[in-house]
Amino acid sequence: MKLATARIEKRVARRRCGAFTLAEVLAAMLFLAIVIPAAIEALHVASQAGEVAARKGAAARIADRVLNESLVTTNWNQGVQSGTIAEGPLDFHWTLTSRSWSQTAMEMLTAEVTFQAQDKDYSVKLSTLANTQTQPGQSPQPAMAMNLRQ
Repeated sequence: MKLATARIEKRVARRRCGAFTLAEVLAAMLFLAIVIPAAIEALHVASQAGEVAARKGAAARIADRVLNESLVTTNWNQGVQSGTIAEGPLDFHWTLTSRSWSQTAMEMLTAEVTFQAQDKDYSVKLSTLANTQTQPGQSPQPAMAMNLRQ
Protein backbone atom coordinates (compact mmCIF):
# COMPACT_ATOMS: atom_id res chain seq x y z
CA MET A 1 0.00 0.00 0.00
CA LYS A 2 2.82 2.36 0.81
CA LEU A 3 4.37 1.60 -2.56
CA ALA A 4 1.16 2.51 -4.41
CA THR A 5 0.81 5.76 -2.44
CA ALA A 6 4.39 6.72 -3.22
CA ARG A 7 3.82 6.16 -6.95
CA ILE A 8 0.70 8.34 -6.91
CA GLU A 9 2.55 11.11 -5.06
CA LYS A 10 5.35 11.04 -7.70
CA ARG A 11 2.79 11.32 -10.51
CA VAL A 12 1.10 14.29 -8.82
CA ALA A 13 4.47 15.95 -8.27
CA ARG A 14 5.38 15.48 -11.95
CA ARG A 15 2.07 17.00 -13.07
CA ARG A 16 2.63 20.08 -10.91
CA CYS A 17 6.09 20.65 -12.41
CA GLY A 18 4.86 20.33 -16.01
CA ALA A 19 2.21 23.07 -15.88
CA PHE A 20 2.57 26.70 -16.99
CA THR A 21 2.24 29.48 -14.48
CA LEU A 22 -0.21 32.33 -14.93
CA ALA A 23 2.65 34.72 -15.68
CA GLU A 24 3.95 32.45 -18.49
CA VAL A 25 0.49 32.17 -20.05
CA LEU A 26 -0.01 35.94 -19.91
CA ALA A 27 3.43 36.54 -21.46
CA ALA A 28 2.62 34.14 -24.30
CA MET A 29 -0.71 35.88 -24.92
CA LEU A 30 1.00 39.29 -24.97
CA PHE A 31 3.54 38.00 -27.47
CA LEU A 32 0.77 36.68 -29.74
CA ALA A 33 -1.14 39.96 -29.41
CA ILE A 34 1.92 41.74 -30.83
CA VAL A 35 2.91 39.22 -33.51
CA ILE A 36 -0.48 38.40 -35.06
CA PRO A 37 -1.39 41.97 -36.20
CA ALA A 38 2.11 42.43 -37.65
CA ALA A 39 1.85 39.14 -39.54
CA ILE A 40 -1.58 40.04 -40.91
CA GLU A 41 -0.29 43.43 -42.11
CA ALA A 42 2.64 41.71 -43.81
CA LEU A 43 0.24 39.38 -45.62
CA HIS A 44 -1.87 42.35 -46.71
CA VAL A 45 1.17 44.17 -48.14
CA ALA A 46 2.33 41.03 -49.95
CA SER A 47 -1.14 40.50 -51.40
CA GLN A 48 -1.30 44.08 -52.64
CA ALA A 49 2.16 43.87 -54.18
CA GLY A 50 1.21 40.69 -56.04
CA GLU A 51 -2.02 42.20 -57.34
CA VAL A 52 -0.30 45.40 -58.50
CA ALA A 53 2.46 43.42 -60.23
CA ALA A 54 -0.04 41.27 -62.10
CA ARG A 55 -2.05 44.30 -63.22
CA LYS A 56 1.08 46.20 -64.25
CA GLY A 57 2.02 43.28 -66.46
CA ALA A 58 -1.42 43.35 -68.07
CA ALA A 59 -1.23 47.15 -68.46
CA ALA A 60 2.18 46.86 -70.16
CA ARG A 61 0.77 44.29 -72.61
CA ILE A 62 -2.13 46.62 -73.40
CA ALA A 63 0.18 49.63 -73.88
CA ASP A 64 2.37 47.55 -76.20
CA ARG A 65 -0.69 46.46 -78.19
CA VAL A 66 -1.97 50.07 -78.48
CA LEU A 67 1.45 51.30 -79.68
CA ASN A 68 1.81 48.48 -82.20
CA GLU A 69 -1.69 48.95 -83.59
CA SER A 70 -1.22 52.70 -83.96
CA LEU A 71 2.12 52.21 -85.73
CA VAL A 72 0.70 49.66 -88.14
CA THR A 73 -2.42 51.66 -88.95
CA THR A 74 -0.46 54.98 -88.98
CA ASN A 75 -3.22 56.70 -87.03
CA TRP A 76 -0.87 58.01 -84.35
CA ASN A 77 -0.63 61.47 -85.94
CA GLN A 78 -4.35 62.18 -85.41
CA GLY A 79 -3.93 63.84 -82.01
CA VAL A 80 -4.66 62.39 -78.60
CA GLN A 81 -6.55 59.11 -78.66
CA SER A 82 -8.01 57.18 -75.76
CA GLY A 83 -10.14 54.20 -74.96
CA THR A 84 -10.86 51.42 -72.51
CA ILE A 85 -9.86 47.78 -72.87
CA ALA A 86 -11.38 45.06 -70.70
CA GLU A 87 -9.15 42.14 -69.83
CA GLY A 88 -11.23 39.66 -67.92
CA PRO A 89 -13.17 41.48 -65.20
CA LEU A 90 -10.68 44.40 -65.20
CA ASP A 91 -10.92 47.64 -67.17
CA PHE A 92 -7.78 49.44 -68.35
CA HIS A 93 -8.04 53.01 -69.65
CA TRP A 94 -5.42 53.95 -72.24
CA THR A 95 -4.33 57.25 -73.76
CA LEU A 96 -2.08 57.60 -76.82
CA THR A 97 -0.24 60.89 -77.29
CA SER A 98 2.37 62.01 -79.78
CA ARG A 99 4.81 64.89 -79.61
CA SER A 100 7.68 66.05 -81.73
CA TRP A 101 11.08 64.55 -81.12
CA SER A 102 13.53 67.42 -80.96
CA GLN A 103 16.54 65.74 -82.59
CA THR A 104 15.09 64.38 -85.83
CA ALA A 105 11.95 64.41 -87.94
CA MET A 106 10.29 61.83 -85.72
CA GLU A 107 7.42 61.68 -83.29
CA MET A 108 7.55 60.19 -79.82
CA LEU A 109 4.45 58.10 -79.18
CA THR A 110 3.47 57.41 -75.59
CA ALA A 111 0.78 54.99 -74.51
CA GLU A 112 -0.30 55.45 -70.90
CA VAL A 113 -2.51 52.80 -69.33
CA THR A 114 -4.19 53.52 -66.00
CA PHE A 115 -5.80 51.00 -63.67
CA GLN A 116 -6.87 50.50 -60.07
CA ALA A 117 -5.63 47.96 -57.56
CA GLN A 118 -7.10 47.86 -54.07
CA ASP A 119 -8.65 51.35 -54.43
CA LYS A 120 -5.40 53.04 -55.56
CA ASP A 121 -4.65 54.43 -59.01
CA TYR A 122 -1.60 53.20 -60.94
CA SER A 123 -0.30 53.81 -64.46
CA VAL A 124 2.16 52.36 -66.92
CA LYS A 125 3.74 54.39 -69.74
CA LEU A 126 5.30 52.88 -72.83
CA SER A 127 7.02 55.04 -75.47
CA THR A 128 8.56 54.61 -78.89
CA LEU A 129 9.70 56.78 -81.81
CA ALA A 130 7.91 56.77 -85.15
CA ASN A 131 9.07 58.13 -88.48
CA THR A 132 6.91 61.08 -89.56
CA GLN A 133 7.93 60.63 -93.20
CA THR A 134 6.13 57.28 -93.55
CA GLN A 135 3.79 57.28 -96.52
CA PRO A 136 0.24 55.95 -96.11
CA GLY A 137 0.17 52.26 -96.87
CA GLN A 138 3.77 51.72 -95.76
CA SER A 139 4.47 49.91 -92.56
CA PRO A 140 6.41 52.32 -90.31
CA GLN A 141 9.49 51.05 -88.57
CA PRO A 142 9.93 52.03 -84.93
CA ALA A 143 13.16 53.94 -84.50
CA MET A 144 13.84 52.81 -80.97
CA ALA A 145 12.98 49.96 -78.63
CA MET A 146 10.06 50.56 -76.31
CA ASN A 147 10.80 51.79 -72.83
CA LEU A 148 8.71 50.77 -69.82
CA ARG A 149 8.32 53.49 -67.23
CA GLN A 150 6.41 53.50 -64.01
